[in-house]
Amino acid sequence: MTFYPTDRLALFIDGANLYSAAKGLGFDIDYRKLLEEFRKRGVLVRAYYYTALVENEEYSPIRPLVDWLDYNGYRLVTKAAREYTDREGRKRWRGDMDVEIAVDMMEMAAAGADHMVLFSGDGDFRALVEAVQRKGARVTVVSTVKSQPPMASDDLRRQADSFVDLADLADIIGRPSRLPRLLQEAKAAERERALDEDAEA
Repeated sequence: MTFYPTDRLALFIDGANLYSAAKGLGFDIDYRKLLEEFRKRGVLVRAYYYTALVENEEYSPIRPLVDWLDYNGYRLVTKAAREYTDREGRKRWRGDMDVEIAVDMMEMAAAGADHMVLFSGDGDFRALVEAVQRKGARVTVVSTVKSQPPMASDDLRRQADSFVDLADLADIIGRPSRLPRLLQEAKAAERERALDEDAEA
């Protein structure tokens, strides 16, 4: 990632998209570490986190995270998720935050942000990234092509000034594994083998 110490940075985290990407890679995000990492890389102006919330539920698994983020340096942007029924008759929830992300990115570009980091692989953001670049800001996209299926759209990756695979940030912004030590060591050995194979290729 190319950052300059004087860069005015803004982070835009598509919560559902980032969660799916990290889950696909088998780790959890430590949002405190994420914020600290980007504070080291420039002047962090704002860190937005976007998520839809299911209203009228007694307990929502995302509520503790949302509350923590709200008190710890993130600007929360939420809206009510809409209920729908899928083909199999199961109750599902939908909460697209694309418009909110687009509005905030355009406003930050107009306010003079130098570098924006978009945590999403959604190809719908390609035109947004292009518009922000026309206003003079650089855009880094953080997602992954190492999950099955890949989470990052090829069009979005091409449009971005740089692309960072979330897998490469796992050791920096990942939470310590809760797996038993034996499994952790096995996973570490597997990662080392994969790196050795990549180096030989």
